[in-house]
Amino acid sequence: MTGARIVVIGAGIGGLATALSLARAGLSVTVVERAGAPGGKMRSVAVEDTRIEAGPTVFTMRWVFDELLAECGARLEERLSLQGASLLARHAWSRDERLNLFADIDASVEAIREFAGRREAEGYRRFCGRAAEVYRTLEGPFIRGGRTGPAGLARRVGLSGMGDLWRIQPFATLWAGLKDYFSDPRLLQLFGRYATYCGASPFTAPATLMLVAHVEQAGVWTVKGGLSALAAALADLAVERGAEIRYGVGVDEIEVTSGRVSGVRLADGSRLPADVVVCNGDVAGLGAGLLGRAAAPAGDRIARSERSLSAVTFCLRAETAGFPLAHHTVFFSPDYRAEFDTILRDRRLPTDPTVYVCAQDRSAEGAFAGGAERLLMLVNAPADGLERPLDATEIARCESNLKARLHACGLSLTRESQAVVTTPDDFAALFPGSQGALYGRAPQGWAATFKRPGSRTKVPGLYLAGGSVHPGPGVPMAAQSGRLAAQAILADLGSTGRSGATAMRGGTSMRSATTEPTA
Repeated sequence: MTGARIVVIGAGIGGLATALSLARAGLSVTVVERAGAPGGKMRSVAVEDTRIEAGPTVFTMRWVFDELLAECGARLEERLSLQGASLLARHAWSRDERLNLFADIDASVEAIREFAGRREAEGYRRFCGRAAEVYRTLEGPFIRGGRTGPAGLARRVGLSGMGDLWRIQPFATLWAGLKDYFSDPRLLQLFGRYATYCGASPFTAPATLMLVAHVEQAGVWTVKGGLSALAAALADLAVERGAEIRYGVGVDEIEVTSGRVSGVRLADGSRLPADVVVCNGDVAGLGAGLLGRAAAPAGDRIARSERSLSAVTFCLRAETAGFPLAHHTVFFSPDYRAEFDTILRDRRLPTDPTVYVCAQDRSAEGAFAGGAERLLMLVNAPADGLERPLDATEIARCESNLKARLHACGLSLTRESQAVVTTPDDFAALFPGSQGALYGRAPQGWAATFKRPGSRTKVPGLYLAGGSVHPGPGVPMAAQSGRLAAQAILADLGSTGRSGATAMRGGTSMRSATTEPTA
């Protein structure tokens, strides 16, 4: 087993988690990444003389990383500077309609009471209880467990857990489920937005996504240097534990010999032999044959209507006035259903979009020294990527509509830098096969949850990790997919691995400090 050669394709968070877990077990692990730095979607872009996080910005489910590092004899707080957030996010609908959500439930109850009345505040408290129940029901058998189907999930929870499984409303949509707790349309919109964390519409996503509320209440942290710093920390630790990471190296094909993985052919024509290959790319690209026809059965075919959302993002520096930004602020459109109809039915950018803003120089609560600040601004978009690239007129109109929504809520931007814009077609090029979908398959309806591939595939020796596979999208879930892939590989190789205290050291990293991440 210790002689097995492992190649991990992609240094996204799932691939890094797999590589770290396997390297600490003493296996020979080589990670190949076509970008110049680790992270995948956890990326930053250069704006003037600084860098701005252009990917995920919310750090939750810390237990995934605490456990991952502990297994490798390390501690997260010694690798990263983390600050717990008391204010989760600020929300606005107009100049006069603002609502803060806090990590402390009682503080949020009081804020909602002042914003929408006593009945809505009581509904929020009941909603928090249900969100916690959903999370507790699914953490062990689904998030920590490997991929399964409805019957398998039922077996995992057992007879004693069937009542809990039924109470989490697996067949209801999130929007319908929220109506059991809220009647204020603004609160339906606020908590319905949790569907977008998985790239879905609240009108088709399952009610089980209520668990996002509990995940955030369990802890949101700001990370010094952004989430790309988390990727760098995991990459460094993987190298310390014996992995080799090669940056600027693309893969053209996963080779299969006599029905089993035998290696990878690199973009430069060279070959890496392997007994095991882990693909940390988008499963739609794998299914489309972008890594070779022999490996295609291991991927997924995702129809246009089943793709998750994409986005248009603007990274810039500007001075702000008129609205007290927090680290995370959401500016809501007046008609959420119309917004999602425009994106998912009409396949167009909304004319009055909901806008997420991450003010990266502010604390969670909004403390800021003043001057120009780094901003990531995001609107949802259809994942039509290279099929229908956005032209300059559409991008300019999107920026104008975005700023109009900010202005309607009182926020003005001055002394703006030139924005670095990323569109669905840019995301499609960064993540081949995705067509710009940022989360793989969208969770539309109860059955979609079980359609994501698991760690093991139909091709012996080929395994999957990342946000497009089980247990789902998002930084911690993608990392968990990497842990599950490593567990499956170790089990299939007939070993439980070695402890982190005795793990091999002395790996190498070939990262270029000046190369911009492109994948």
